[in-house]
Amino acid sequence: MWIQKEIQLKPRPRGFHLISTEIIAKLPELNNVNIGLANIFIQHTSASLTINENADPTVREDFESFFNRVIPDGEQYYTHITEGDDDLPAHIKSSILGSSLTIPICSGKLKLGTWQGIYLAEHRNYGGSRTLVITLHGE
Repeated sequence: MWIQKEIQLKPRPRGFHLISTEIIAKLPELNNVNIGLANIFIQHTSASLTINENADPTVREDFESFFNRVIPDGEQYYTHITEGDDDLPAHIKSSILGSSLTIPICSGKLKLGTWQGIYLAEHRNYGGSRTLVITLHGE
């Protein structure tokens, strides 16, 4: 069985946001997969996806602080600045973290660990809504 669909995420401020619940709520088809894989792909170059701790929100705050310190906005040596000081840094952060995740499916559920959640990493100050393409494969 193959299922593919696009879902829109609401606009979020810059930072790392748990989106696991939002994704699962928009995937009723997941219940029909006993064993398989879910691929989640973000169609943007200034936001990314990653999996990490879903319990303590300070993890997400620390991620944002770290990336902003390592890849700061507005460096004078950036030449790709047409859309603002956060433009090129957003592309770099997105390339480092990545644009897709593959997660096992078991008995109609994403097989994430107890403390794992899916993060949307919004790297722009005003990124807008984001589109995910989700492909389910299994039986």
